[in-house]
Amino acid sequence: MDNNKTESNIRKVALTSLSGTSIEWYDFFLYGAAAGLVFPKLFFGEVDPTTALILSFMTFAAGFIARPVGGIIFGHFGDLIGRKKTLVIALMLMGIASTLIGLLPTYETIGIAAPILLTFLRFCQGIAIGGQWGGAMLLVTESAPSNRRGYYGAYAQAGAPVGVILANIAFISVSMLTSEENFLSWGWRIPFLISFVLVIISMYIQLNLEDTKAFKDLEAMKSSDDSSPKVVKSSPILEALRRYPKRISLAAGAFLSVQVTFYILVAFILAYGVQTTDLSRNDLLMAVLIGSALMVPTQFMFSDYSDKNGRKGIFMTGAALTALWSFALFPLIDTGNFYLVILGVTGGLAFLGMMYGPQAAFFAELFSTEVRYSGASLGYQIGAIIGGSFAPTIATLLWKNYDIFWVSVYIAFASILSLISVYFLTETYKSDLNAVSYTHLTLPTNREV
Repeated sequence: MDNNKTESNIRKVALTSLSGTSIEWYDFFLYGAAAGLVFPKLFFGEVDPTTALILSFMTFAAGFIARPVGGIIFGHFGDLIGRKKTLVIALMLMGIASTLIGLLPTYETIGIAAPILLTFLRFCQGIAIGGQWGGAMLLVTESAPSNRRGYYGAYAQAGAPVGVILANIAFISVSMLTSEENFLSWGWRIPFLISFVLVIISMYIQLNLEDTKAFKDLEAMKSSDDSSPKVVKSSPILEALRRYPKRISLAAGAFLSVQVTFYILVAFILAYGVQTTDLSRNDLLMAVLIGSALMVPTQFMFSDYSDKNGRKGIFMTGAALTALWSFALFPLIDTGNFYLVILGVTGGLAFLGMMYGPQAAFFAELFSTEVRYSGASLGYQIGAIIGGSFAPTIATLLWKNYDIFWVSVYIAFASILSLISVYFLTETYKSDLNAVSYTHLTLPTNREV
């Protein structure tokens, strides 16, 4: 009976995390679709189309630049006051920022203030997503049984492809129900205005979920032992950087392939396909939607595999296959055949699922409890800013100035760097997340343990 209750509670945490992260990522990816299809015309109307697209993708990058900031801020407080409270604040911030984007006047109405305000709100989105991932991931992985951390961690990770699905459904629905003129005038705003749902979800989390056992155990130890060093109590982010610089750096490197490839697939592909093939905006959105839908079960499958066989092997396999697949992607898209485009996008996202699915458990297991939120968030968000922030912009510049082949080289290079980074990381799948190490609290000189 107790086991059934425990399993039920874990599923409740996992599903709540999935719902919150899905809507959060929906907001974040909604911007990516709009940056490729809408914002160049509405917020950068006085320049040529190519420049407008590049400028639009630059505002897209602002969200990534802000993600490490969010990771630092929310990681600090997440290790001090708990995973749940910081997750709730992050979700509410994203909901407010995205809703305001839906209300933002265009360049035609307020001039240069429009792209400036757009960039600011995108920056706020980045801060929110920088805080959200660590909170959602730790709520699930620290609550899960040790032999199921990968599987349940995939619920937090599944929020990304589900967010893409929701964002694309929203854009496709509005596009089909409105004329082109009405879509550009007001239709594109509707998906952003739906973001107020995040506020409702965040309140549910606040009222119905408890913090994790690992964090509660840490708090109990702090309360009972006044000799624990103040630096851990007051500055987890600095302690994480001091104790685990190598692991943070390698975790960031491991994430490069996922970030570069993912944002080329869900953002750059939309602009490239519309301009180089006869496929419509909705055709390309549908291809990304289908690929994202198939990515979800692959994440769970490979995460479950990692619980039994380890995180490193499946992660490295995903990076290697992504590198090889990158040279098939654009030839498939260039055919202009809808089904071959789906094949190209789906193949890429499936290989990413081999990495992204087990990642929550993998990154959580790299760090001790008292700095886990900070350490995992730093690795994740540094990888995001290096890999994802300028991926669509770099891809656009390589395509316009050289050849689309070099975008494939770019993806392959990032994937090789990820493979090498994971190779030098420790295998972690048999570690105990709920064990609070007294050594970690009283011996701050201990590094890279």
